[in-house]
Amino acid sequence: MSLPPSELASADHHCDVLVVGGGINGVGIARDLAGRGWNVVLCEQDDLASHTSSASTKLIHGGLRYLEYGEFSLVRKALAERELLLRSAPHIMWPLRFVLPHDASMRPAWMIRMGLWLYDNLAVREFLPGSSTVNLKGDPLGAPLNAKWSKAFVYSDGWVDDARLVVLCAMDAAERGAMILPRTRCEKLQAMPGGWLAELVNRDPATQEPTHTIRVRARAVVNAGGPWAEHLLRQVMGVQPKASSSSKREASHAHLRLVKGSHIVVPRIFNHDHAYIFQGEDRRIIFAIPYERNFTLIGTTDVEHKQALGAVGVDPEEVMYLCQHASRYFRQAVQPGDVVWQFAGVRPLLDDASGKASAVTRDYRLEAHAHPSPWLTVWGGKLTTFRLLSEEASDLVGRQLGELRHRWTADAVLPGGQLTDLIDEAVHPELDMTEFQSRLRRRHPWLDLALMRRWTRAYGSRVLRLLDGVTSRADLGEEVAPDLYEIELFYLKRHEWAHTADDILWRRSKLGLHYTPEQRQAVADWLLAQAAPGRTLGFHHSGMSR
Repeated sequence: MSLPPSELASADHHCDVLVVGGGINGVGIARDLAGRGWNVVLCEQDDLASHTSSASTKLIHGGLRYLEYGEFSLVRKALAERELLLRSAPHIMWPLRFVLPHDASMRPAWMIRMGLWLYDNLAVREFLPGSSTVNLKGDPLGAPLNAKWSKAFVYSDGWVDDARLVVLCAMDAAERGAMILPRTRCEKLQAMPGGWLAELVNRDPATQEPTHTIRVRARAVVNAGGPWAEHLLRQVMGVQPKASSSSKREASHAHLRLVKGSHIVVPRIFNHDHAYIFQGEDRRIIFAIPYERNFTLIGTTDVEHKQALGAVGVDPEEVMYLCQHASRYFRQAVQPGDVVWQFAGVRPLLDDASGKASAVTRDYRLEAHAHPSPWLTVWGGKLTTFRLLSEEASDLVGRQLGELRHRWTADAVLPGGQLTDLIDEAVHPELDMTEFQSRLRRRHPWLDLALMRRWTRAYGSRVLRLLDGVTSRADLGEEVAPDLYEIELFYLKRHEWAHTADDILWRRSKLGLHYTPEQRQAVADWLLAQAAPGRTLGFHHSGMSR
């Protein structure tokens, strides 16, 4: 059914592409398309990265365990992306060494060595060191472990602040011309000649009440809804996905298998900077990762999610499972009472007819069609391959729009990643970051070391904008919570779409993990006061006026 001319003319915004979904795939695609010169609008029903993309294990990795399932293509793609991503944002991503204690009852040593050899050589490595073997007896890496573990393998991958990665991609997209609309739900999508007419409903961050409706006319739509992708396609767009093959592995590709992954955070178990990867007696693996200086992150589970998508939580059985799994390896047992924070996310995986949830492929598929109007749906995917997925999706959308435009993201940096704004030359991500911090400290000697480290890790070279015109602590404004000043809060509101305490304390940062309930409430109260009717923005300094 086509719309009358009066309906088309009443659209509030016309664009080339509407991207629905503000997780890592959605913002990655919006960024790539905007960088190619397309006019892009992105809407997200909640805050950016408020679901799966802030609930990952926070790793940039090839997926060592996927080799056991024959996922060589996926592992190769992911390995090729590791160093590229680490260079693109060295402030929120960095190399991490993983320790794999050897359990001879699970796999023989030769098999692990062969797997690690493949892992080292499936893709080119420029700065990540290769794998090695370590005797845990007398080594600091063995100190936190039960005495029965005597041998381990060590290999390289990377760590990422997942929620900040999403926000930085959204910032880059916006700076390249995209319109980013968080807390804006796509309620209706109607095909028409030459594209789609969308009805987007914006909601108030505090009350969740609808505030206004935006009508967008788009030539093409990208469905990057993650766990909601199938709902959006069938219920909102009125389109039925089609399988691409009759084989067992391909037949269900148009359907998602929703798998919940849960994590727990406990006080720091070990003092060194390596992470652990443990093999369970059920042959699953979990990670134990240094986290936020004072904590250890343990996860993840793989549980079929049968409940509503909005009802995602960590079950007590999952907490017990992770504690028992970790206690099998650590000298000091991990108890449910040790858990200071827990989180869960639903991973939208391709239904490849695998029996176990842990064996379901983490690869992705892009489904593109021209009827009833151009649309593309993202099925599956993993954090490490988001850039590659976005590149391929943008190629497909370009074909739909009748014009192929050049790829560009392989050599691009994300906002804050341009450390040469302060250092002379980029050499190695870790060394570059250390030099950047050293020079910033010399430029602002009054800045506390802990605050300087947190800001440079969160904002990279964008900290120079945050500190433009700042000459002393007095210029930072009120200290709303420990080491959280008004200048940073206004920056997050202005540039990173942060409006609630959860946005700031649990996604733009993890300060909520370090604060008391009273301190978290102080942040919420400050934000509420700023949103009060008639409130004028009074704080300013010479470099950051309101």
